[in-house]
Parts: sequence; structure tokens; C-alpha cells
Amino acid sequence: MTHPAFNIKKLILAGSAVFTLLAVPMVVNSVTGLDLGVISSAQAAEDGGAKKGSANKGGAKKGAANKGGQGKGSDKIFRAPVSGEEEDSDRPVWAGVKGGKAGGGGKPAGAGSKKGDLFGDMVVLLRDPNGVPIVVDGYVQVIAYYYPTGSTTLVPLTNPDGTPVIIPRNAEGDLLPTVTIGTTTYEVFGAEVDLGRLSVGRAPDKVLAHSLTEALSKLTSGTVTLDSTGRLAVDGVTIDSPLENLALYDKYMTTGSLPGVTLPANFNPASLLAAAADKYGEISVDTVVYMNSILGINTGATYYDFSTVDYDRATTWSTATAIVLVLKDGVYVPTEVNLYNTVFDTNLDGLGDNWVDPTAVGGADDFATAADDYRAVIEFVHDNAVR
Repeated sequence: MTHPAFNIKKLILAGSAVFTLLAVPMVVNSVTGLDLGVISSAQAAEDGGAKKGSANKGGAKKGAANKGGQGKGSDKIFRAPVSGEEEDSDRPVWAGVKGGKAGGGGKPAGAGSKKGDLFGDMVVLLRDPNGVPIVVDGYVQVIAYYYPTGSTTLVPLTNPDGTPVIIPRNAEGDLLPTVTIGTTTYEVFGAEVDLGRLSVGRAPDKVLAHSLTEALSKLTSGTVTLDSTGRLAVDGVTIDSPLENLALYDKYMTTGSLPGVTLPANFNPASLLAAAADKYGEISVDTVVYMNSILGINTGATYYDFSTVDYDRATTWSTATAIVLVLKDGVYVPTEVNLYNTVFDTNLDGLGDNWVDPTAVGGADDFATAADDYRAVIEFVHDNAVR
């Protein structure tokens, strides 16, 4: 199994920086100090919107962009601050009173700070190749999803040329409930990004700090290799704790190394995020960027630079194998299988199918695809493991 080398550096966004729009033939400016396009459930309710329930496995929820549009509360989320503008306080009337409304309890001593306190519902946004939200006229661009006739699954709405449709706004900046393409009008919604068990990244700092200590104590106690899924292993024992993998991901993406650990050749940090995520979920560009912001890998207008990440599925997995249980003559037999031809055979012809990169160079989509591929391999090996 081979993996590309990863260089670690930060991308500092300047107000005049220009980025090529991912999968859309236009160029726009990105701005500093923008919010990440998230809206809390409380704000959605305050604005008169109600969720209509969960949709597909990817976590898209009907109603993220509701019929009533987004009101004043969500303006503060979806609109980048204007220089010199005085912003109203969102603090509830009971803020600062010990214990909140009930007047009791309060924050436990030693609880530490929480990451991602400002993140509520997170929706799929139009992003540049580095994963930074595209901002037009001060607003992030929410990709439109809809329910095809007779379906209960949200799918992205596309223009005739295949580019994603953006939910329009009215003069006040509220998201509109419908989009008309040609002669057809669609009721549209924002698709929520479901982090699943990655949401533990919002926990107090001490949770990941403890997990990092545990993981590093293992990694510095023996010989570090990669298992068949690309995860780190010590003396043949895989580091499979989701919390420990998330802590290692945070540390590596922040510093570019793991203290005291000599990482094996072909190590890919995307495998750490994959090992921390739900095996049966999905890792998208939105998942990666939101998690990086929650963990503090992205800070303010400084985003992790994915420009040197260039992922190729065939190069990574074409020679990778694993021993799993295969049904032969009514009996499950431990068998060595080629992971590329088994996990990535999308057209069921017995051969793996490579990923086609939509961008000419590397980027956040390469990293997200790598992470989701590792997740898929982990799922396959886990479900068919020899026990």
C-alpha cells in the first residue's frame, strides 16, 4: 500500500485572495473573518423554521433551509461581518447568571474548555479547492438539495451543466424555500452534515488530551507499523480507539508529527480521521473542514492548506490485501483478498474503480476522498474479520 507524502502548512487568507471555485466555472473573492455557515437548532426555531425529519444516511435533514427562510438570528451565521458594523449580542438574557435559567449547578470544576461551542447544525456549502466557503455579497453559498418525486432521500439539485444549484436569498438575505430551473420549481433545503461520533471533538479539551496521552504511550512502547486498513499499529496491535485516533489526528494536523513516534512509510493522516469516524457514515469535504474548525486546526481566517495533497486510489490500494472471511461451499474460510478490487468495485466487474479527481491539482477533495476510502476499507475488514 502506498500513500502520497503530506506537507504541513497553514493557509492564511487575505481579504483580496482569489480562489477558483470548485466544480463551478467562475471565480469569486474569499473574505477574512467569515463564519462557517452553521446555524443552531435554537436559531432555526427562533427564525420560524422547523426541521421535517432526517433523510438519508449521510445525515441530510429536510428543513435546514425552511419555507419561512432564515431570519435575523441566522443572518449572523450566514453573513460575513461588515467592517465597522455593530453587531447585536446573541447572548440570552440569563447569560452570566450562575447555572443559567435554573440557577443551579454551573460548569464543573476542571471541566476545561469545549471546542466547537458555536457549531449547531452544519450544512453543505459551496467551497473553493482548499475547502474554504465561497462568499458572495457577504453570504456563504448553501447548496440546494431536494426530494425527487416519490423519494424520501435528499439529493443535490444541479443546473443543466451539472454544476450545483445555490439556494437564492431575498433582499434581506433570507434563504428562499424554492428554486425554479427552466419551467420546474423545486422546494429546496440545506443538507445537514452529520458528524456522528466525530462530534466528540466538541468535548472539553481534557478528553482528547487524555486520549492523546494514552495513544502516544502505546505508540512509543514498540514498533509502529500500518495494519491492512492503513491504521497505525504497535507490535501488530492496531490503534482502533476512535477517541485516540481523533486525538492523534488533531495533534498531527496541528504540528505535522507525533511526538516521540517514528511514523511508518506510506502513513496518511486521513486514516486517523477515518478511524475516528463512524464506519458506516461518510466523510466529505464539509466533514473535514467543519472538524478542522471544531478542533482548532483551522483558526479564524486561517485554514489548513490542502494544496499539496494529491490522492490516487489505485496507487494507494491496488496492491493492498487483507485476510477476511469468504463464504466458500457454505463455509466461511479465511481468505486473502485484494482490497482495491473488493472494496472499490463500484460496477461489479471484479476490478477496482479509481477515483476521478474533479480538480486539476490536489486539494480538500483529495484529502476527504482519501479519508472516506480508508473508512470504507476499515468497514469492510471489520465486517468480515477473522474472529
